[in-house]
Amino acid sequence: QVQLVESGGGLVQAGGSLRLSCAASGRTFGNYAMGWFRQAPGKEREFVAAISWSGSYTYYAEAVKGRFTISRDNAKNTVYLQMNSLKPEDTAVYYCAAEKNMIVVTATPPYWGQGTQVTVSS
Repeated sequence: QVQLVESGGGLVQAGGSLRLSCAASGRTFGNYAMGWFRQAPGKEREFVAAISWSGSYTYYAEAVKGRFTISRDNAKNTVYLQMNSLKPEDTAVYYCAAEKNMIVVTATPPYWGQGTQVTVSS
C-alpha cells in the first residue's frame, strides 16, 4: 500500500513556473514507478509524465514535452513535477500516482493522491 500527498499547486501567470511535489508513505517507494496526471474541468483525466523506479527512464505526454520535467528523490520518498512555460490550458487538478510497472503507471495505476490545483492565468 502506498499513500500519496501532493503539494505545490497554485495560481501562476502564463509563462511562469511551478514545481509540484508528491510525498509517498512506506518504505518501498523505491520499488514503484511514479506518474503525474491532470484533470481539467469538464474533461477526462489525462496522463502527463512518468518516471521509472530508479529515475533512469522518463516519459511525457506530447502536450508537455519540453516544458515539464519529472524527477524523484528516493531518499526523500518524493517525486516532483517541474512545470515551466505554463499555459492557460495547463490549468487542472494534478494527481500523482504509483504502480510497480512503468507501463501500467501511464494508464491505470492503482494508487492515487488527492490532487493539487494548478491555475494558469492568461
